[in-house]
Amino acid sequence: MLVSLKWLTKYIELPMSHEELALRLSLSGLNHEETTEIGGDVVVDLEVTSNRGDCLGHLGVAREIGVLYGLDVATPAPKLSSGGPKVDTLLSVENQFTEACPRYTARVIQGVKVAPSPAWLVEALQSVFWKRRIDGTIETYQPINNVVDATNFVMMECGQPLHAFDYDKVGGKKIVVRPAAKGERMEAIDHQTYDLDDSVCVIADARDPQAIAGVMGGAASEVSDATTSLVIEAAVFTPLSVRRTARRLKLHSPSSYRFERKVDPVGVEWASRRVCEIIVDIAGGKVADGIIDTAAALTPNPPVVLRQSQIERILGIKIDAAEVQRILTRLGCQPGKSDAASTVYVPPSWRHDLTREADLIEEVARIHGYDKIPEDAPIPVAPSSKRDFDTAMERVRTVMISAAISEAMTPSVVTAKLDQSLSPWTTKPALQTETPMLKGARSLRRSLIPSLLEGRAKNWSSASISADLFEIAHIYLPSGEGDDTLPSEQYSLGIVSGNDFFIVKGTIETLCQRMGIDGRLEVEPTDVPGFAKGAGVSLKIGDAHLGYLGIVDAKVLKGWKLPGPVVVAEISLPTLLERSSLVPQQKAVSMFPSIQRDLNFVVAESVRWVDLENVVRAAVGDSLADVNYRETYRDEAKDGKGRKRVLLSVQLQRHDQTLSGEQADELIGKVIADCGKELSAQLLS
Repeated sequence: MLVSLKWLTKYIELPMSHEELALRLSLSGLNHEETTEIGGDVVVDLEVTSNRGDCLGHLGVAREIGVLYGLDVATPAPKLSSGGPKVDTLLSVENQFTEACPRYTARVIQGVKVAPSPAWLVEALQSVFWKRRIDGTIETYQPINNVVDATNFVMMECGQPLHAFDYDKVGGKKIVVRPAAKGERMEAIDHQTYDLDDSVCVIADARDPQAIAGVMGGAASEVSDATTSLVIEAAVFTPLSVRRTARRLKLHSPSSYRFERKVDPVGVEWASRRVCEIIVDIAGGKVADGIIDTAAALTPNPPVVLRQSQIERILGIKIDAAEVQRILTRLGCQPGKSDAASTVYVPPSWRHDLTREADLIEEVARIHGYDKIPEDAPIPVAPSSKRDFDTAMERVRTVMISAAISEAMTPSVVTAKLDQSLSPWTTKPALQTETPMLKGARSLRRSLIPSLLEGRAKNWSSASISADLFEIAHIYLPSGEGDDTLPSEQYSLGIVSGNDFFIVKGTIETLCQRMGIDGRLEVEPTDVPGFAKGAGVSLKIGDAHLGYLGIVDAKVLKGWKLPGPVVVAEISLPTLLERSSLVPQQKAVSMFPSIQRDLNFVVAESVRWVDLENVVRAAVGDSLADVNYRETYRDEAKDGKGRKRVLLSVQLQRHDQTLSGEQADELIGKVIADCGKELSAQLLS
């Protein structure tokens, strides 16, 4: 924000030097960038943070100086003569897009004489509208005409953007605030044509768009030397709408910059009167009686309770209650109900960022002076413990990184094509955002796997890196049609790897062990679109469904131009955490030796390892220390078609005595008999 000191003196006396003023403003939150002399005027460049839209005008900066130095600010009181025709007989306004434009006001001025601006106006604008060229020289503002320059002057005076339409070029003498129609186009005053859609708010007449709301006016109704009557627009446009439009059209302006940071909703009417007064003064004409206002009734900011004790607790110093009230009152806050412990304040309309007690304390601190708070001020600090969730996520990340899997961060909003490529959790359509959050992306993802596949594909295409990735993030599962339940926002762990299926399964088993889960990871075959046929499983711990694991279908990989098989998994973190025990528990360790026996079974191809494991565990019972898979071997010539050999190790151990060889043989014999009976398994000698 470029601030002219000569301009500031119109509202406040400046007894201090510009060096002192720049330093004091910096200490209060308006950082000083540089000071430049322009035509005998000293111009200070201040960095205004995004929450301080009220300081994007000279009056706002003057208010800050007035509070810092205890000086009075002389705010102009614009006056308009009456007696002309009623404004509503000359113009009508219809607001069809209140989400983008909460308040729209219009006035009409008749009989103006468009001409070059007076010297004082040109001088003022040239002091704050300039840019430095690469060679160091300064390119100054080129005046347009007395009407347009007046709107720019008032914008730089109070921070409220304004726009003037040629009244005679407004079709049907009607202003309509509405979404642009699909395929609609408009030539702006920069003489570039822009393609619009229904996400863009436009100011139209009875037929066509005449301005892109909050960004730039249109060439069709631009003020020219032939203009004799004006429509003066002063409005509030929502930051999200203006920011989205400016980015989409790649069209930014001083107006959009201010609307993106919010303007004073109450100050709209003042700015309208002020610009009309200046235009009549320098261009003649008469202002029609009254104002068209689509939201005349405004809700004040909600009150905030400030406790005196909290000031000392947070800042570490005592500040007199009278000084606190003086600071906040000078900032525009209205004190209300008060007692010895607290006071209620209503923030001014131009301070939308004052919503909490902490905000008021920050205002007191910066005006009182951060330099007055000693470095050793006693601020009570209570130690906080890490949440169980954070501890658990650290453990999850440790396991994943130890398995040489890198963490990724991908957007939650994806394209429909990406979302539909693989969705193991649900086949219901994805939730949609009203407007695309990213270009072409409006689906809230139902799985992390497609995003991680895209990340792996980008790594491969750019650097031929076979990236193994994991991500911890939310997915969004829709409820059924007609279902009263809300959509589910689920924390998930997604994994994409080029390793073997069983290596990834082993990583998940290791994760379960590190999370202290008392139970085995079980798998059940499942048919998930996007997984290769017969290569997808559902993961379970006991009766709880943990997630999915599978090999991606070759057709899906071809769409990503990914080489080789890719194994993916997705785990429900709430389910994992419910069964986790993050604090290690003591377990009894047997003092007696164990006995290990290896068994080599020939079984049908359809028999899974989990089937064998379950039979072994049931047969041995409490004397089983562990059972481990070793390998699978296939030899059709020796064992027959559709048969395989599975080698496993059984470890036997008792907690009350040493197992004898006879007892071990008896238990192993029961294992062999039960496997033969239930799975038709044949033991190879």
